[in-house]
Formats: sequence, structure tokens, C-alpha cells
Amino acid sequence: MPGKVSVRLEPSREAEVAPSPELRRRSIWPVLLALLVGVAALSLLFARPQSLGFLWPAAMPAGLSGRITALAAIVIFAATYLAVAIGRLPGFSVDRPAAAFIGASLMVGFGVLTLREAYQAIDFDTLALLLGVMIVVGSLRLSGFFRLLAGWIVRRARHPLILLSGLVCLSGFLSALLVNDGICLALTPLVLEVARRARRRPVPYLLGLAMASNAGSVATITGNPQNMMIGSWSQIPYAAFAGALAPVAAVGLLLTIVLLVLAYPSEFCTRDLLADEPGPGNPDGASATRSAVIALGMVVAFFLGVAPARAAVCAAALVLLSRKVASQKIYLEVDWTLLLLFVGLFIVAAGLERSVLTPKIVAALAGVYLSSVPALTAVTAALSNLVSNVPAVLVLKPFVASLPDPRSGWLTVAAASTLAGNLTLVGSVANLIVVQRARERGVSIGFWEYFRVGAPLTVAALAAAVLLL
Repeated sequence: MPGKVSVRLEPSREAEVAPSPELRRRSIWPVLLALLVGVAALSLLFARPQSLGFLWPAAMPAGLSGRITALAAIVIFAATYLAVAIGRLPGFSVDRPAAAFIGASLMVGFGVLTLREAYQAIDFDTLALLLGVMIVVGSLRLSGFFRLLAGWIVRRARHPLILLSGLVCLSGFLSALLVNDGICLALTPLVLEVARRARRRPVPYLLGLAMASNAGSVATITGNPQNMMIGSWSQIPYAAFAGALAPVAAVGLLLTIVLLVLAYPSEFCTRDLLADEPGPGNPDGASATRSAVIALGMVVAFFLGVAPARAAVCAAALVLLSRKVASQKIYLEVDWTLLLLFVGLFIVAAGLERSVLTPKIVAALAGVYLSSVPALTAVTAALSNLVSNVPAVLVLKPFVASLPDPRSGWLTVAAASTLAGNLTLVGSVANLIVVQRARERGVSIGFWEYFRVGAPLTVAALAAAVLLL
């Protein structure tokens, strides 16, 4: 029967069940996407060249072949970023990394980029830095180093407000020096354990962990993946980058504490002392010390001017050269799908830039819309919440590079794309890690509960960034 799905319930009879709303939504998505792509294709192929001068300037091939290549780049880019924005490719079982890889393959398959150009589009310095830092963070987690720090804070915090402040500062400081996603992965179970031992509600402390991780990671090149890309492209020294953005991060951490106290007065404005329970323990002292020394050496090398990727891979090599911890355990700490996502997005963005975004167009748009810090902050924050911060930074790369003061532009994009992650629950990967790991342990964080703190925090932190930059 049309519009029905036949389901066999028993050998002797059948029941006709109407499709569920979820099934209807899934079946509609591919149709809408196909219509959108079809309309765009017809419009671009048959429009007059002079009416599309902004899209196909004189420097671009005027023939049908040039138009088809540009059209392919636009459609592939749009479909890839749609999948990245919503977390899947509508109608298919494809996640963000797979969508980025498919988009990159299509850029090569349709001739938008040659294979050599695709290789050249990949920023291997960023990938090496990210891989090295993830290995170091994985070693710290496996050794119990983070558990040792959390226990130290718990033993000295006798009031909920002191505990919150300690956890926010710990999350922000570690996220400033190491990748914030890895910090959230390591600290979420510890924060839950601390809250349980202290007999406190865990949600405010988990929000503090996630929001402080985003705010603190603004401070340095190694704080988050988008900052790593910006550091590689801008060639701003590590110490200079930290000197410019550390004040922004510090204000963000202070705002995080203030807004959480205002949002949960019964939790923090109290005379109750914390329950006298022992903090998280049982770290491997020798392994934790060794991992901490390697991590400290890596950070010192960053500030001394050693190329971040070089320092990170050397530190990772020392971590893997271990007699106690099997290399396979450390491999499991690396987010390999994140590296795949980066590779795909590098190539997809390069395809659009080469085929459509000519230097003349980029310079014109950057000069009109992105020349001031407030305008660039607003555009970056909006785009980061639309498609996520890493894809947003990739899109903005050619525009920022063409600004009269690209150094200021890069610092602005680094601050805005990171602070924008605090707006909603799905605004950053760090948020999602905290939510997912908490849910696995029976603690739920709702969208609106996060938003009522995250929204004012984001607006206030972005305003502070504009003033400080």
C-alpha cells in the first residue's frame, strides 16, 4: 500500500504500520538536498556570465568547462559543510570525518584540484602538532597525572565556591597549554567523582569544566585545533600569541566563575562546607612524574621559540619510548578521526579557494566586511556556531590573509572562534565530550541549562576580546 511499511509480526499475519516521523524526516532530507543542488546547478550553468561576474571573473576560464569546475567546487563545498554543520550527511550513515574525506575525494575526482594540489593543501605542521600533543596528553591521563592534580585541589577546597574556582582554573590552565578536547576527556570523570565525594550537584562543576576549557584554550597556539592552524598560517611566535590572548582567556575564566555563581546561588552562596572525603587518588607516581617532565619540557620549548610541531613530535617520541606503558594504549588516546576530518577539510577549502575565491574577490570582501575587529569577531562567532570553529577558520583563511593587518585579524579569529564555542551545548567538541562522558555515568546536561549560562558568557567574553584586541 502506498505510504505504508509492511512489517511481519507473526508467521500467520501482517500488520501495516505508518512510517514514523523520524523515517519521514530522513526520507525528506535527500530530496531537499537534491532539489537545492539541482536549482543551484541550473542557475549557475545557464545564467549570463556578466550577471555572475563576482563568481566567474575575467581571470577564470569563460567556457563551460570552467563553469562546471567552479560549480562542482561550490556544490561539493556546500554539501560537505552541510554535513559538518549538522553532524551527518542527510540520508546516509556518514559522520563529519567521513563527509570531509568524501568531499576531499570529490574535489580531486571532479578535477577541481589535482592530486598534487590536494597534497599541498594539507597543513602537515598542524597535523604533526595535534598528533604530538594528543600523545603527550594521553600519556598524562594514563599515568594518573590529572587525578593527582584533582586530588590536590579537593584536599584544599573546603567550600563549593573554592572548589569551582579551583576546577575552572585547572581546566583553563591545562587547556591553554594542551589540547582542550583531551583535557575534557581526562577531567570529566574526575569532576564527577569529586562532586560525588563532596555530595554536591555535579552539573554546575561540569559546566565550569567545559566552559573554562573553551575560554582557557584561547590563550595559546596549542590550546585547541583551530589555534594550531592559525599559528601555522600566521607564523606568530608562540610567546607573542600567548601574550596577546592570555588576558582574553583570563577574563573568560573569571566570567565563567561569576556567571556560574549567579546561575546557581543555592550551590555556591552557602555556608555549607564540603564533605570531608578523600580526593581521587592511586596515580602511578613514577609514570606521572615522567609524563609531566616531558610535557613541561615541550611547553618550555614552545615558549623558547622551537617550532611547535617539532617540539610536539619530539615530546611524543619520548612518551612512546617507555618500558611500562605499551604503545598500543597510547594509540587509543589519539583521536584519529579528528586528524581525518582535518585532512578532508584542508582539501575541500582549498578547492573552493582555487576555483571561486580569486584574490580580487577575497580582497574586496575582506576590505568591506572584515576590516574592523568588531565586524570580524561577529562574523567569526556566527560562522563558528553555524558550521563549527575549525571549518569556519578554514573558510576565513584567505580573507584574513588579505587584510591590511593580518596579525590582528588572526588573533581576532582565534579568540572569536574559540569563545563562540561556549554559546550552546553543541558549540564545541569539548562541550560534547563533557556531555557524553557525563551521560555515560548517569548525569544529564540539558541544552537550555547550558545555554542560560553559555549565552551571556559568550557575549560578555566576545565583548571583552574586542576591547582587549
